[in-house]
Amino acid sequence: MIAATELHPRSRRGGSVLKLHANGKNVKFQTLPTEEETPAFPRRSAIWHGNCHITRARSGVAAHLPVSTGRGGARNRADRVSEALTLAQAENLKAAAVHAKLIGLPMNRMITLHWQSAGISLAGMAKATGRYLDYLSKALARHNARTAWLWTHENCDAENKGGHAHLLVHVRPDLVPKIANLQKRWLRRITGQPYRTGVVHSVPIGGRLGLERGNPELHAVNLETALSYVLKGADAAAAAQLALARLEPGGMVIGKRCGTSQNIAGKARQNWNLDD
Repeated sequence: MIAATELHPRSRRGGSVLKLHANGKNVKFQTLPTEEETPAFPRRSAIWHGNCHITRARSGVAAHLPVSTGRGGARNRADRVSEALTLAQAENLKAAAVHAKLIGLPMNRMITLHWQSAGISLAGMAKATGRYLDYLSKALARHNARTAWLWTHENCDAENKGGHAHLLVHVRPDLVPKIANLQKRWLRRITGQPYRTGVVHSVPIGGRLGLERGNPELHAVNLETALSYVLKGADAAAAAQLALARLEPGGMVIGKRCGTSQNIAGKARQNWNLDD
């Protein structure tokens, strides 16, 4: 079992706290008064998940490291079918998020890519996510930006949502507009079709850019809930072991179900511990 420390200290500092609602439908940012609010970051609420998507924002980001191809054994073969995240996968994602913070790259943005809406088949979803991450990685690298990311795939039958990907990423706030201007072009290349409204949804974790620097404790609270949301497609064993507050059927996924950038993967974490 991979040990992962808690993502945040228990704190009562003011700010925008992401709370999990018990109705099984929505996760909302709930804003509390704080002296750190400025006109640049107005207090507001944003619905993360109404119909299995995130409130629309302008941009998204990903890692600058090479994207894994998913090759390397039976577990990662392209035709592998799964119905849920396993305990090992969920633990790995939680540990990766912790490690991202340790190396100074806390996840600060959440992105959903609705591949079915973009015309990508379930069998082609893994390749599409990989290409998107590759474009994002290279764009950030051109600006000498360090980053880290993790992702999961889901396939929802309800309301024809179909196959989609959830990503948690680190991006320098000043690069958000740059990525926003580029990503529609990437999606046209990936799908071979004109961009369709609603394919990409993106929000800063905690409701505002730069929260990870301005109020790291509050950001960590929101990140913990964001990660819980990403893990909602876990199986019963993972849910029991990790005390996940929210569960929904993850649906059938073909190929890799989840992944991380190399700098927060298991090998990188092991090497970090050896260096210590």
